[in-house]
Amino acid sequence: MDHANGLSRGDRNRNSRLTRLRELVPPANAIAAIDLAGEKQMLVVTDHDSRVLARRTFRLAAWHMGAALDWAAEQAITAGFAGATVACEPTGHRWRVIGQLAADRSMPFVCVQPLLVARSRENENYSPDKTDDRDAVLIARLTAELRCYAPEATDEVWARLRHLGARRARHLEETSSLVQQMRDLLECAWPAMLECAAKQFKAKTWLAALAVVTDRCNGDPTRLRRLGLARFTAAVRREMPRWQAQRPCRRIVEAVFAALADTTGVTVQRRGILERVGLVLDDWRDLHRRIADTESRMVAVLDELGLTELVTSIQGLSAVNAAAILAESGDLHRFATGRALVKHSGLAPAEQTSGKLVGRTRLTGRGRPGLRTAAWRAAWGAMKSNPVYQARLVHLTTRDVGKLKPAQARCAIAARCCANCTPSSPPHAPGTPPSPPTEPA
Repeated sequence: MDHANGLSRGDRNRNSRLTRLRELVPPANAIAAIDLAGEKQMLVVTDHDSRVLARRTFRLAAWHMGAALDWAAEQAITAGFAGATVACEPTGHRWRVIGQLAADRSMPFVCVQPLLVARSRENENYSPDKTDDRDAVLIARLTAELRCYAPEATDEVWARLRHLGARRARHLEETSSLVQQMRDLLECAWPAMLECAAKQFKAKTWLAALAVVTDRCNGDPTRLRRLGLARFTAAVRREMPRWQAQRPCRRIVEAVFAALADTTGVTVQRRGILERVGLVLDDWRDLHRRIADTESRMVAVLDELGLTELVTSIQGLSAVNAAAILAESGDLHRFATGRALVKHSGLAPAEQTSGKLVGRTRLTGRGRPGLRTAAWRAAWGAMKSNPVYQARLVHLTTRDVGKLKPAQARCAIAARCCANCTPSSPPHAPGTPPSPPTEPA
């Protein structure tokens, strides 16, 4: 708290943000608001009191809206303004196209959250009516009120990291889906196989044994009993290199060999299911290969950005997990503080107080779900080897006042892990790596 004028840190950050937005939406500029669609774009030019100065429908794709922006600038100048600020909702990829067209014409560009437009639409006349004309005017009104934001200006390297992170996240979701699919299929046709290892899809020996069985049994695992334990073990050992391992676990091999004689399951489905499991298993292995390739590319991008030393200075945080966080957050220097990044992830606590009433504090859950997931995954890995995070987990779950549940404490650590990736120093010069963040106390 600033004792001289009573301003809090939040007040100062908000004032700074409004100052930056006012530079993009100056009173001297009119507002050119666009309601984007596929082949039809509604554009209105308004003043800062939402009075419509010009309106026009363009039946064009987004890439052909350059002439529309020129028309909006002419209408603004005709009305006595110095120029126009372009505003739109971040719809799909089209807002990026409009942003580039505006940048080519040196026109300021801002975005308005679709949620704000929807709420404003309801407050307008308490009806669910929706038209392109009304939405464009609402976008202009919210922009004039500075209820907008300046979209991230990424360069080629950061954009590449974002796309690689999106590819990795999609592949990870697919692997979870394939694991659940194989587990359900085996539980239906051959449940004994699932009892051979505690963590089946993390045990290389179990995966190699399953690959051998599905490849050779032709829907009848009992046929492999004729090989004998020694030959079956040799077959599993030859399969192990395909799973990046060498020596099989004898206990798991013996358990799988014993399960070959188990006939429990839906017999009529067994042949088709085991064939399908083998195909899905091949897809799962190929998917892991693609994930490894994507992760190596992401780490290479960190080297290109000069951030590898920064993120790996946090004990327990791997370069891959750090790259996943940065792929979702973008350039960290656009966040004033680590807390701003935590809010962007949705891991910040939402305070519920009014007078003497103190409500239950929950996570906001707003922001980027992908960033929240990346921070959560990184926290699990960091807690295993970072003594600071381990001590913090114990403190949060055992303190006398405000004790948290284990899941809540892990969310707090995920937020700290996310915040620690934010450089505490001012924006650095291009090509110069920022100073490393400090570890939490």
